[in-house]
Amino acid sequence: MRRREFITLLCGAMATSSVAVRAQQGEPTRRVGILIPYAEGDAEGQEVVAALQRGLQDLGWVQGRNIRFDIRWAAGDPTRRATLPES
Repeated sequence: MRRREFITLLCGAMATSSVAVRAQQGEPTRRVGILIPYAEGDAEGQEVVAALQRGLQDLGWVQGRNIRFDIRWAAGDPTRRATLPES
């Protein structure tokens, strides 16, 4: 009888823990890749990225909560795109 009680207890604990894990999962984070032709320190390039982020935030997409931006800066070199990492 003890073995049956143990197995019942174990199965109940496993079922409960999987429900708790699923309940904690939030909205999936989306990734947006951005290739900017400017250098990273260029003020105009920074403003372009900021404007895009503000526009998406107005639509409910918040960096770090439900969206992640992967920004690559080409620094005015069109051939540099091939050398940028694809994280």
